[in-house]
Amino acid sequence: MKRYFFTVIFLGIQIGCFSQNAATDYFNKIRNNEAELTAFFSQMPKGGDLHHHFSGSIYAEPMLQYAIDSNFYLNIQTLQVLRTKPANDDNWKRFSDINADGQLEGYKDKILEKWSVKNYNNVDYPSYKLFFESFEKFEAVAKERISQEMLELKQRAITENISYLETQFLYIPLAIHSNAGYNERLRYLAASKNEKELFKTLDTLFQEYTAKGIQQTALDFNKNVVEKLHDSLHIDDSLFTMRYLNFVLRFMEPVTIFRDLTASFLSAENSKLAVGVNIVAPEHGETSMKDYHLHMLLFKYLHQRFPHVKYTMHAGELAMGMVLPEELAWHINAAVFEAGAKRIGHGVDLAFEKEPYKLLHYMAANNIAVEINLVSNQFILHVKEDKHPCIAY
Repeated sequence: MKRYFFTVIFLGIQIGCFSQNAATDYFNKIRNNEAELTAFFSQMPKGGDLHHHFSGSIYAEPMLQYAIDSNFYLNIQTLQVLRTKPANDDNWKRFSDINADGQLEGYKDKILEKWSVKNYNNVDYPSYKLFFESFEKFEAVAKERISQEMLELKQRAITENISYLETQFLYIPLAIHSNAGYNERLRYLAASKNEKELFKTLDTLFQEYTAKGIQQTALDFNKNVVEKLHDSLHIDDSLFTMRYLNFVLRFMEPVTIFRDLTASFLSAENSKLAVGVNIVAPEHGETSMKDYHLHMLLFKYLHQRFPHVKYTMHAGELAMGMVLPEELAWHINAAVFEAGAKRIGHGVDLAFEKEPYKLLHYMAANNIAVEINLVSNQFILHVKEDKHPCIAY
């Protein structure tokens, strides 16, 4: 079971030997037949998938099988797996012991339901919680299978006639820290709209991180992780190309996000494979909402330092009921007008944004793309069919 689905963005489609009119006529003929549509789209060359989460795109079955074969520990309450059992916790059992007790098959079904959307009934547990909580449950396995996962994604993309994959790949590990006292100062300056003083403070932090070797850390990540994996696995060939987005987690504290963003921009500026930067994690989370404006200014600041680095941002991944109504009115606007994003992901709250048609016209005039994620938006946000702003875009 694939964990979650993200819509492919189609670039320069040509349908075999069909003329454009013939393809359009045939599509209109079958558009209300799901089986025929599935066959049609399965065979269609699809160009590139531009909104792609690496760990969210691996099927749960091979990860689970790896955990079983490697005799990981399973938390029988949370269904998280780990290589090493935590101390003083009786909820963890080895898969070999679970199998010896005759319970393995039953646990397999339960695990797949927590690690993916398998059998999800949309009633007994909030879908957004299932989604965001799942990553930690299989993280220990995913980290050990990166090579296999890259090849799995490549082969599946080729099978599905996708020729370009741009994935949000791996979190850059950093052992560089700064004074946590900067957190509230950054928040205060952002809230008081004192951009000049905010940027001066960021200058100080940037110099501090530079002195602690953040550039070399980013370069080492490029060479020893991304390039090493990509080249040794022969990812690129005549049928397929894969590129990578660095990302930061929006639930982190400001100094940590700025550190991670700095490393991400440095990595992208000095890489043949990392094509940009993104910001991820629940947009409706408490810290994400509190610091959203500050995050936009962090991107703006680093864009001034690294004008050639591109970035796309999860923005407007919100729906009525998740946040206060007034919070739906500005996230896409801020990403576009304040942070200067050239692409956004999701953009679901468009209809609630301040002056949405002005925003749409600006995005169109400035070639600001939106990565539409129909099934993801339906599952996490319960936004589908004519509630979704896809047609408006």
